[in-house]
Amino acid sequence: MTDLAGLTGALLEAAAKAGAEQADAIAVAGTSLSIDLRHGRLETAERAEGTEIGLRVLIGGRQACVSASDLSGATISALAERAVAMAAEAPADPYAGLADPGQIARQWDLAALEMADPAPEPDAATLEAAARAVEAAAMSVKGITQVEASGAYSRRQMHLAASNGFSGGYGRTSHSLSAVAFTGEGTAMERDWAAEGRIFAADMPGADGIGQLAAERALQRAGAVKPRTGSFPVLFDERVASSLIGHLLSTSNGAAVARGATWLRDALGQQVLPRGMDVIEDPHRPRIAASRPFDGEGLPTRRRLIVQDGVLMGWTLDLATGRRLGLPSTANAARGVSSPPSPATSNIDLTPGAYSRDDLIAQMGTGLLVTSMIGSTISATTGDYSRGAAGFWVENGQISHPVNECTIAGNLREMLLRIVVANDARAHLSTRVPSLLIDGMTLAGA
Repeated sequence: MTDLAGLTGALLEAAAKAGAEQADAIAVAGTSLSIDLRHGRLETAERAEGTEIGLRVLIGGRQACVSASDLSGATISALAERAVAMAAEAPADPYAGLADPGQIARQWDLAALEMADPAPEPDAATLEAAARAVEAAAMSVKGITQVEASGAYSRRQMHLAASNGFSGGYGRTSHSLSAVAFTGEGTAMERDWAAEGRIFAADMPGADGIGQLAAERALQRAGAVKPRTGSFPVLFDERVASSLIGHLLSTSNGAAVARGATWLRDALGQQVLPRGMDVIEDPHRPRIAASRPFDGEGLPTRRRLIVQDGVLMGWTLDLATGRRLGLPSTANAARGVSSPPSPATSNIDLTPGAYSRDDLIAQMGTGLLVTSMIGSTISATTGDYSRGAAGFWVENGQISHPVNECTIAGNLREMLLRIVVANDARAHLSTRVPSLLIDGMTLAGA
């Protein structure tokens, strides 16, 4: 592959010559292959590869970011000169700046994280055969009328370097297979999906199981109707439950806190989840998609408690937002080639409960099991929550029939304090959140 470390070094050298006081540079190289099948025919087969470079320069508290896909020496020099000229015109930001040399990561164990599959890239024929196996498995189920199947592979390598002495990089791979199965026709058509993705090809489950699961889910959707309107318990299936914890994470992001644009702005040290529940970030889980040894500013990543025993313990911070709030960075900076760092989480775990999903269905009595959601009206400042939903109606603790075209509403601050957690989170996911039951939500249906 391209010498990414050499590219970042050349960018830093050019930035210094152009007059930058501080600079960091990133180089990213990647390849991707995707196969899409529709109506039993190959619809698309795409392969892409390329390298991009990005440079951030800082001068007197002013910063600018530039990027390019041309790797020539002339382009690198011109890029640095343009960045310095842009920074001179930018507004001053007293919080922008690189990490102190004593803060940066100096060593890490990439082998322990197992972030990249050493196996060769699959060829298009192999990937198509896997997608066709998914398609065939779904179509073999009686009642399925159409299947859209896909297979994808990607390999990405990045290197980050800065004028404070940091230099490091790593690679990632991804293998995935998916299917969307359809049943019925016209206005009676229903669909559902199944997908699996892993870092290592050897860890991928069988294609037959993916196709069959998509088919089974689609058939279960047949005959969906609108549910009743009223106040009912709502069980968020594991497939969609992570979105609720995602709202908690986004509103505890330091960038939102610094702007005051979050309903959690005064909640540090307060109860935000029921007692006994933790939200843990662990960026060092092996063979997991969001693991990383250092963040987008070269700081060493670490395991941390975002919520402990239901109490919010801290914000998610990069260097700039931490300085703005008078707090140290939590090593959560993320960045691309054309933008400055911003805070973002990696692998997340919510403490599992003692109940299975079936246990919670039995406990809820009469209510809604949500398996998919569309659209949203969510206020970051008040926590008011409203989303379109579909799933299954539960009557007397048993699934009765499929439902669709309904809206669920509540307030996130109150909803999160009432969650009852199942134990069905899937171990391989980066965000592991089990099914979640919340009572007393407003349901608008028929």
